[in-house]
Amino acid sequence: MKLKAVFLPVAGLIVLLMGSWSFKPERAPVARKPNIILIVSDDLGYGDVGFNGQTKIQTPNLDRMAAEGLVFRQQYAGTAVCGPSRAALLTGIHTAHATVRELSEWSLNGKPADLLPSDVTVAEELKRAGYQTGMIGKWGLDEGGTTGNALAQGFDYFYGFKTHREAHHYYPEYLWQNNEKVLLPGNDCARKIGTYSNDTFASQALTFIQKHRDGPFFLYLPFTLPHNELTVPDDSKQPYQTLGWPERPMKVAHYHHDPDGNLAYAGMVSRLDRYVGQIMAELKKQKLDENTLIMFTSDNGPGFDDGFFDSNGPFRGKKFQLYEGGIRVPFVARWPGTIKAGSVTSHACAFWDFLPTVCELAGVRPSATIDGISYLPTLLGKPKAQKRHDFFYWEINEREGPIQAVVMGAWKGIRFYEKPFELYNLRTDPGETANLADQHPEVVARLKAVMTETRTEHPEFPLTKRKARY
Repeated sequence: MKLKAVFLPVAGLIVLLMGSWSFKPERAPVARKPNIILIVSDDLGYGDVGFNGQTKIQTPNLDRMAAEGLVFRQQYAGTAVCGPSRAALLTGIHTAHATVRELSEWSLNGKPADLLPSDVTVAEELKRAGYQTGMIGKWGLDEGGTTGNALAQGFDYFYGFKTHREAHHYYPEYLWQNNEKVLLPGNDCARKIGTYSNDTFASQALTFIQKHRDGPFFLYLPFTLPHNELTVPDDSKQPYQTLGWPERPMKVAHYHHDPDGNLAYAGMVSRLDRYVGQIMAELKKQKLDENTLIMFTSDNGPGFDDGFFDSNGPFRGKKFQLYEGGIRVPFVARWPGTIKAGSVTSHACAFWDFLPTVCELAGVRPSATIDGISYLPTLLGKPKAQKRHDFFYWEINEREGPIQAVVMGAWKGIRFYEKPFELYNLRTDPGETANLADQHPEVVARLKAVMTETRTEHPEFPLTKRKARY
């Protein structure tokens, strides 16, 4: 009610004010828990976005996220390939201890690399805090069709690809909605016609936001862009067709690529950016903007670029490698009114830090033993309250493996199978150009000890040389 104070006698005004001072509510108002949206791209490099220096590919919506939010300069993926990287993201446990350490094709006996009932995901934790949970896009942790099912791992709603090989094609015959196949009539992978799968993911995400606008909700939104195969509708390639770029012819085999890889790749990244813009617009439309933390990252380093796009930015390496280019990924967080706009942090964090971060935000403690540390203080602009890791650990066995890596402060150590140890000072040499192993044997010994001591054995993922079971 608006008070017309100019017409009140002075005494009456004083009485009114005294009454308001003496009023004591029965209980303090409960703060509304924020909605949480995590968007994950697939094989997008650190340097593929404008806010990290990309000049050829247009990413205006992601750049706006950065201008209105916080950019992390040293965020690490779970590892350098999708499945185990996503497992680390969802469970808060890195590959030294994880249930999923490789894709199924690289397990010792070919057993499906799935999450188990004993794994506690971020969705399960947030449900304890009263959140509605949705997973839309590429799951990739249900290879065996049993315990890894997203609905068995804390998600109320699932739409997308269950397995990583299903996600290799953009015009699939079907997608999954919960446990039912949804046929996509008219789709033809080879001819690349029909419904573009990621368009449906974006549409489903908007519907999920609308349906759960009263919140709180957690939406995990892992698109498959710009993973192979390289194909995208023509409207996303159009802005790049007259720029005179060198063509990159693509061979068609398992992946039904478009003829020119450079045009397709740029168009895929820009289409992904378009989806991000649609989601931010929907949040504003639903008046959820200031009560939603939205984050964007990638599951590992780039898998396509041959140098034309500088997809790995200033770093060495790419997907399947544990050099910085394979595991350091773009990361931006936006929360209007809470996160300071246009801010940048050098705080080092990793995928396994996501779970404790949102748990702290939601007011619950992780119910399992994890490797992660919450970076909520960094999000809130309180660097003095931020705890830091003693070290970060990764392993991978695909193609060049087994490989282990540890980052401890400025030092980065990489141990290859039956090859010399590599040591880099990331503070002075972020591009990992100068191997200092011979000059610092004491640092090498310390990092080797960490690699050995922190790792627990897993019968399907020993550190032995092996080939994929394709």
